[in-house]
Amino acid sequence: MIPTAKNYDVVIVGGGPGGYAAALYGASAGLSVCVVEKEKVGGTCLHRGCIPAKEFLESAATYRSVVGAKEFGIFSSEPTIDFSITQDRKQKVVDQLWKGLSGLMKGRKIEIIEGTGTYLGDGLVSVSNGEEVVGDSVILASGSVPRTIPGFDIDGETIITSDEVLSMRELPKSVAIIGGGAIGCEFASLMSDLGVAVTIIEALPSLLAGCDKDVADVVIRSFRKRGIAMHTGVSVTGHVLTETGANVFFGDGNSVHVEKVIMSIGRRPYSDNLLGGNAAVKVDQRGFVEVDSLMQTSEAGVYAIGDLVATAQLAHVGFAEAIVAIKTILGEKTLPVDYQNVPWCIYTHPEVAFAGLTEEGAKAAGYDVVVKKDPFGGNSRARIIGETEGLVKIVAERNPDGSGGRILGVHMAGPWVTEQLGMGYLAVNWEANVDEVAAFIQPHPTLSETFGETVIALTGRGLHVG
Repeated sequence: MIPTAKNYDVVIVGGGPGGYAAALYGASAGLSVCVVEKEKVGGTCLHRGCIPAKEFLESAATYRSVVGAKEFGIFSSEPTIDFSITQDRKQKVVDQLWKGLSGLMKGRKIEIIEGTGTYLGDGLVSVSNGEEVVGDSVILASGSVPRTIPGFDIDGETIITSDEVLSMRELPKSVAIIGGGAIGCEFASLMSDLGVAVTIIEALPSLLAGCDKDVADVVIRSFRKRGIAMHTGVSVTGHVLTETGANVFFGDGNSVHVEKVIMSIGRRPYSDNLLGGNAAVKVDQRGFVEVDSLMQTSEAGVYAIGDLVATAQLAHVGFAEAIVAIKTILGEKTLPVDYQNVPWCIYTHPEVAFAGLTEEGAKAAGYDVVVKKDPFGGNSRARIIGETEGLVKIVAERNPDGSGGRILGVHMAGPWVTEQLGMGYLAVNWEANVDEVAAFIQPHPTLSETFGETVIALTGRGLHVG
């Protein structure tokens, strides 16, 4: 115990999704909790990530609806967009959520200290404002920051990251997006819908690596139809700034001129200056804090969660890890997070959502599989709303008679699939078999019928799906 430091049951360094979830869950269990946060609680997800990006994507969806209204017999003049108003609305949404979260934490008597926290060992956290706090247990949850590559230093004007994109008040006329993963493709979809000329440069052979190929192909076809230039299997080799933007060089002598270059090659753990003094917490060569299955670090009583550890960089994974850490602190029985089966959502147009093994992944794991795919083109609700791009694909273990057994993976691309994944996620995580899930009645007409139809087809007696 440090005489000058205030003591808590749990001290949490970082107030992002993992940190604030741990604080709320711990406080609801009666623990005294302190959160050290250098900016505002909510972290990147709330202020410069998930929430702002999805708000912008919703603006793009509204724009598409107005453009396509004539198909429903509704006519108006050609729409225009004032992105400063879009930015103001985004900030209003963020501020409302931040105030709600702050009030919730205050209501549970969680102490919030503003400043950068450094863990010094023996439960002691030093804060950049001069304060010191001690926790019987400490949770490190300092999050992540955008990565860049050599030769592409971020200047905040021409060479930018997601941080700058989400604070823009005007849209550029053209962008090059370096990286074709989930974040890069969301930005590409958003900007293309709003009239920006988009070029994606991805070093891997395909966009949306890690997604099932059939699902990724839906997005790629949509991007191609919308005029998005996609260069895969090539690396950027450099750039030259100009008066109107930058010339970006890639591949074997190729180049493109754009107003802005968006670096979207992922995020790195923000472990800079996180540890000092006598801290015995191990960090790997990439900057990730090493943990066991219960989120415990190499130092007793110290845990790490969220983007700081080498697990899926998803806010909801941080939530799950926070609960595991707190339950372990409380001495309660808990199960580790099942990372193979976490739900993934990508908010491009069309959307992508999945849980469990891809077809390739299941075969590589040694499963004999049977696969069914059902396109949204045959779904009545999809036809009604005019959103027929996409499909539902289910990967199941093959029974001796050729029908589907245990559901191994559910993969979707199409309208509002991020809101439809719940049934598939539960089926995968409960190790349900096809016959069990096929017994559930799907309401008609709904988009979710496509999932139900695909499952029924796996029984060997499909209705609309062969």
